[in-house]
Amino acid sequence: MMIQPEKIIIADDHPLFRQALLDTLKVQLTDTSWVEAQTIEELELQLTQNTDADLLLLDLNIPGAHGFNTLIHVRNHFPQIPIVVVSAHEDQDTISKAMEYGAAGFVPKSTPVATIFAAIQHVLAGDTWVPEYFQIQQDDSEYSDIAERVASLTQQQYKILMMFAQGMLNKQIAYDLHVSEATIKAHATAIFRKLNVRNRTQAVIAIGQLDISESSFSDE
Repeated sequence: MMIQPEKIIIADDHPLFRQALLDTLKVQLTDTSWVEAQTIEELELQLTQNTDADLLLLDLNIPGAHGFNTLIHVRNHFPQIPIVVVSAHEDQDTISKAMEYGAAGFVPKSTPVATIFAAIQHVLAGDTWVPEYFQIQQDDSEYSDIAERVASLTQQQYKILMMFAQGMLNKQIAYDLHVSEATIKAHATAIFRKLNVRNRTQAVIAIGQLDISESSFSDE
């Protein structure tokens, strides 16, 4: 029996892929409302406004995502929404880490739409879905440790950390978030403590461990 979810969020910055996927899935999921996001900022807003969503389709390379950091953050702050990663990366390591960090499914973008639909149905039914060629790998404790630390950040701390990664100054961040510079410094201290680092450079290096290797692109 086909499951008809009420609402699905799709986070992908490639309009052609996103529209093609939507056009195809809408034929099958006729009663589903779709919410779109093209950046991390938009995704954060849509997640906050649509906590009743049945599913999130997440591109790991959406602008501002910084590898697996956003997947980890969303799983921690919106645990009720299952996530299917839809990615141009198809290697074993990327799939393994995505599943380790809480994805309910992983679908390479090269997957036929019919199979993507099947994967969505599996996840909506409470199962997990990975490509047939995927083989479970051993967990890497170093990655698991930093993932747990990133997951411990509050939503505001995570947002500020991503701004650090963009190279923004405290003054710029304070202006964008409508708070004082002292507030940003206080958040920074808390972020450094949770990540077990001393400064913003070390913090950015730490979350860089959760980036995706560019060599894992299937078309390179």
